[in-house]
Amino acid sequence: MLKTRNLGVGYGNLQVVHEVSIAIGKGEIVALVGGNGAGKTTTLRGILGLLPAWEGEVLLDGQPIQDLKTPAIVSLGLAYVPEHKSVFPKMTVMENLELALNSKEAKQKKDETIAEVFDLFPRISSTAKLRQTAGTLSGGEQRMLVVARALMSRPRVILLDEPSLGLAPRLVTDLFKAIEKIHANGVPILLVEQNVTLALQIADRAYVLEQGRIVIEGTGRELGEMPHIREAYLGI
Repeated sequence: MLKTRNLGVGYGNLQVVHEVSIAIGKGEIVALVGGNGAGKTTTLRGILGLLPAWEGEVLLDGQPIQDLKTPAIVSLGLAYVPEHKSVFPKMTVMENLELALNSKEAKQKKDETIAEVFDLFPRISSTAKLRQTAGTLSGGEQRMLVVARALMSRPRVILLDEPSLGLAPRLVTDLFKAIEKIHANGVPILLVEQNVTLALQIADRAYVLEQGRIVIEGTGRELGEMPHIREAYLGI
């Protein structure tokens, strides 16, 4: 469904990502892993049009989207969960969720999606929580809200950037269970994650990024079981 072909992205005069080619098929979790500064977030930002593509293509269902502005890309069905909490702190939880109703389908299926989101994230689904301002939620609850808000748009593909960043171990477990349920519902996910072991456990396929280039790819299990890959590129 989503593919990059020789994608190059950078900041200012510095190219960070070089000739990155990845593909996310229907219903897949694909992990993009590597050390700090490898270019993982930059790749996601390039896909979303938050950074311009210096070279190569981004294809959604075979159609090039790299020259579109971010709002147009989002309207085509890509949802992005950035690495920071990114809630609207003075709005309620429900108001944050409703912000993502940016298409006719999302509005028509609001009640259905709300029910799905509440099933995934019961910690933010009580009447009291829905009326609570998002800025007063715990860090873990804010992270769940950002993922839930992405789902409200009925996305065709979700880009998840470091979902477990800064969370307590128990909340990381809860969040990854929710990600697996999203996967089971058939939503493709491109996952950037600092917890490489967890990412490879749930990924159908994975790419290892080093200094802005793909150095190896394979199934999550294959990469997780290769000692030289774990040590050389993933710091495990």
